[in-house]
Amino acid sequence: MSFDIPLVSLKRTADVLDKYAKRTEDGDLKREIIGVYYNYQLSVGIVNDANLYQALWEKLTEPTEFHTIEIPDGKGTYEFVGYISSVSDEYKKIMDNTASFQGLTCKFTAKTPSRK
Repeated sequence: MSFDIPLVSLKRTADVLDKYAKRTEDGDLKREIIGVYYNYQLSVGIVNDANLYQALWEKLTEPTEFHTIEIPDGKGTYEFVGYISSVSDEYKKIMDNTASFQGLTCKFTAKTPSRK
């Protein structure tokens, strides 16, 4: 599923995760790295199409263990398997029977390391 939405920001972090990290008695650090995980935070601009926005919200909040995520990258696109760890937005306008939203953000967390 693809969404043509206005991106405000796409933040990237490279988190180095350890299998273990311990200090020895002499103060030296011993560690075994599992790998480097690329994680992202996406911020979306105003989506004027209420149906598109609702479909995006439903997809981002569906109770699915993992998603295949494809995002813009310096080399074109980057695809990885991950989970969506949080989604948030705020009311823009409340009407009699409906509401519109803005400020949609979500976090994508990688399932496996991007680099080992």
